[in-house]
Amino acid sequence: MSKNKITNLKKHIVKGKAWKLHTCYLLIAICYLNCTFDYGDLEPVESTMPDIVMENVEYVRVRSAEPIAKFTADRAERYENQSIMKLENISFEQFGETVEEVNAAGTIGNAVIEIDSGNILMDNGVRIEVESEDMIIETQLLEWKDEPKTLSAGDEDEVSISMSNGSSFSGIGFFADARRRTLEFSGNVSGIFIAEDDEEENIESGSENENEIE
Repeated sequence: MSKNKITNLKKHIVKGKAWKLHTCYLLIAICYLNCTFDYGDLEPVESTMPDIVMENVEYVRVRSAEPIAKFTADRAERYENQSIMKLENISFEQFGETVEEVNAAGTIGNAVIEIDSGNILMDNGVRIEVESEDMIIETQLLEWKDEPKTLSAGDEDEVSISMSNGSSFSGIGFFADARRRTLEFSGNVSGIFIAEDDEEENIESGSENENEIE
């Protein structure tokens, strides 16, 4: 076979391979355009999976380089996109002017902390000892709003409060304002409140004054 024929044959082979390759690309493109993929109800991984998981942790919240609260938990999950931290089986302390001054301490079943705002949703059993007010608050769910310094429960969630002087009362629709140092219930209030003059007062739902404790 002459060199010209061999050269022409190689050209035809190369052209044939190129044509087959282009045809393959075209078939893939057509298949891609005509096929749809059903992913069901899958959500983005970052919205459901934590970025960091830690066990037996201590989390300290700092403001202006000073610690304002400390949490210890059996488990912590941090979600960067949502800017939240989820904690399980928690004990905590909230500090006053210094870490030696503890304003409040307690235990929480579960909590979700908004990292940017400092708001905290607490549930699955909440017990808070407010040492500065000589008061223990117990309920299933509480929400702390950091900017206005308020603590509240659901409209139908019962909250029980006890004090070392023997006062013990409960109600629903609990709301407390840390700045004003007041607390109130919206209804179903009952129990005993002992005033500073040592007189016992039975509390029943009724007037607004009976529902608000200062």
